[in-house]
Amino acid sequence: MTHAGTDVAQPKGRAGTEIRQFSFKASDADLADLRRRINATKWPEREWVQDSSDGVPLRTMQNLARYWGSEYDWKKCEAKLSALPQFTTEINGLDVHFIHVKSKHPNALPVIITHGWPGSIIEQLKIIEPLTNPTAFGGTAADAFHVVIPSSRAPGRSSCSASATLAMSRRAATGGTRSRR
Repeated sequence: MTHAGTDVAQPKGRAGTEIRQFSFKASDADLADLRRRINATKWPEREWVQDSSDGVPLRTMQNLARYWGSEYDWKKCEAKLSALPQFTTEINGLDVHFIHVKSKHPNALPVIITHGWPGSIIEQLKIIEPLTNPTAFGGTAADAFHVVIPSSRAPGRSSCSASATLAMSRRAATGGTRSRR
């Protein structure tokens, strides 16, 4: 069974302001089931046009499904995520999952890095080390950041709101609340 766990990372503050440690582990059975379902996809007939005006070409989707169904190494990705400090907190009535990596440089500035849709925090993993430890990449300590990367609407990690998307103003307010914590 897949397991997502949260533990209290610090003493509770005002109601709903606590930050809880987060971890996730996909079971082998769940991963096998996912691969089975991907590989069992019933494909439509090939598109009638030579370009992508009808959407993503069938061949592209089949190649992607073949990769996810037989080649993608979720456990490797899971290990990368598990090596990072992850948390959840409630903001505006929604549970928000985020990675928070603090720089070793004392005057580092906080930065919130968001991803687009349909993206994920995984796209941002490669920039964490250069931002938190710029001296290892030819920069100076003055270039350092404390990095916060929230998951946008991720089931099991961040709550899905009642509306399809958060308004940009609400996202900005949420980011401000997150950075103050």
